Amino acid sequence: MADAGRSGLPLPDYDHLPIGGLEARVRSLTAEEVEELLAYERTHADRLPATELLTARLEQLKAGAEPTSGDPSALRPEQGAADRGGSPVSPATSPQPAGPPPHGTPDQRGKPKGDRF
Repeated sequence: MADAGRSGLPLPDYDHLPIGGLEARVRSLTAEEVEELLAYERTHADRLPATELLTARLEQLKAGAEPTSGDPSALRPEQGAADRGGSPVSPATSPQPAGPPPHGTPDQRGKPKGDRF
């Protein structure tokens, strides 16, 4: 069952935003909207990094900062790994395999140690 409080949040996907994405997207909110998110966070997950971020932004707004457009390219939950470029690991960037392990592999028997045969 969906939480009725989530649908009215200034950032509808708030619960799924990583902290980096939240930091960029919260810049576009007014002081009242940040207060609303802060109250929601404290009554639900109460994550320390999120409350600290929202509290700091609220203080900035109360000190005279103006809402900006934020960063529309900030990480969003709907962006998958493919949207961000995926893994940098590829056969071209992988190291060459070293020798077989001392216990051997199915196609190569292990090497005896010392004077044991």
